[in-house]
Amino acid sequence: MSAGGPVAAVTTEATVPARNGDAPIFHPEKATEKAPDTFKAKFSTGKGDFVIAVTRAWAPNGADRFYNLIKLCFYDGARFYRAIDGFMVQWGLSGDPSVNGAWYRAGIADDPVTKSNTRGFVTFAMAGANTRTTQVFINYADKNSRLDAMGFAPFGQVVEGMAVVDSLYKGYGETAPKGRGPDGSRASREGEAYLAKSFPELDRIKTATIL
Repeated sequence: MSAGGPVAAVTTEATVPARNGDAPIFHPEKATEKAPDTFKAKFSTGKGDFVIAVTRAWAPNGADRFYNLIKLCFYDGARFYRAIDGFMVQWGLSGDPSVNGAWYRAGIADDPVTKSNTRGFVTFAMAGANTRTTQVFINYADKNSRLDAMGFAPFGQVVEGMAVVDSLYKGYGETAPKGRGPDGSRASREGEAYLAKSFPELDRIKTATIL
């Protein structure tokens, strides 16, 4: 994806953990339930709660993936591993490396961009065409509308608790190697053990639930 966009953390194939077990969370190919036309999701964090309202018509593939991930409890315990003041906050890597491995190649087809990446809108990160998997971000600024032309398609909007989103820890800044934040590849391969040891101030999601 073009420079400056929220790129999904990428792990080299040789180091992706193998799938592990029969639990639904290890089988993205079965996570195909169609989302309702509109729904809300509540994210409970150590800083408080925020609510995202999703409109499926804005980006159907993105909305369906987000809906299935929440139902699988994929985001429970996940860290907000990339938070940049005035830009965005990103999450979507599981604390369990084997779960990340299971979803490594589970990209969904791109959606047309029908809404703009302005403040409070929620969008999947990606690393090229049809690479959206589990990582999402919330825009902090209206100037992020520049992401529209790069193909970032918002599927929802924060409708409650934007002050909580604003308060999420940003002290580490950009991810490595450009900044002092986590290395996305290591976060994918090593999970919570790496983030808790090296970046303990990162806020995390307690639970994400469909309302």
